[in-house]
Amino acid sequence: MKAIITGHTRGLGAALAGNLLARGVPVLGLARSRAPELADAYPDLFEEIELDLADSVALSGWLAGGALGAYLDGTGAVLLLNNAGMVSPVGPLDAQDPQAVLRAVQLNVAAPMALAAAVVRASDGAQRRILHISSGAGRSPYAGWSVYCATKAALDHHARAVALDRERGVRICSLAPGVIDTGMQSEIRAVPEERFPMRQRFVDLKETGALLDPDECAEHLVDYLLGAGFGAEVIADLRTLS
Repeated sequence: MKAIITGHTRGLGAALAGNLLARGVPVLGLARSRAPELADAYPDLFEEIELDLADSVALSGWLAGGALGAYLDGTGAVLLLNNAGMVSPVGPLDAQDPQAVLRAVQLNVAAPMALAAAVVRASDGAQRRILHISSGAGRSPYAGWSVYCATKAALDHHARAVALDRERGVRICSLAPGVIDTGMQSEIRAVPEERFPMRQRFVDLKETGALLDPDECAEHLVDYLLGAGFGAEVIADLRTLS
């Protein structure tokens, strides 16, 4: 078994990578930066590639280079955790930089979809489990979050359609993990309320200690990912899974 995790250098991605490595699962991390603490702790299990997944040319070039197939060669099971994502741009249309919209759609939607296809094509005969880290924002619209909501909804619908394909050895789930105490939450709280009317709700979650701990969330998430029931619910919420 091998795992591929996007955005593995911080937040939930770092917690997921650390959890899988602690269980003895080899991990390939894809992110713009590196995670030296993981490299030092797990030199025989951990590999990483510096790759800006929001850059379509860079991602296309890496996928065409054969490194993914070489990494997966001979493995009997593959886990793909599409964790990387961005919440910006935040605000109504007149506050959105079109270039930021393009980067968000590339990172939040195009990269996970391309990686899902690439992993399945490069691992014929293996058991493949694909996990999209989604959000409640993909299931309920929020003012100021039109881009984030739309991109997370796209992941949900991608998972629904992939599940209908019933490909041999492929399971998929688009999972909302809950509101986690990560850098993204700090970014959300820093946005002016006129651009994100629900800002105070997230401030209150932080101040009342209601945000989820990334390590605890990762433990439950990996238990589910490795469990027999993974993919039974294609669209799921970690807080309601038994």
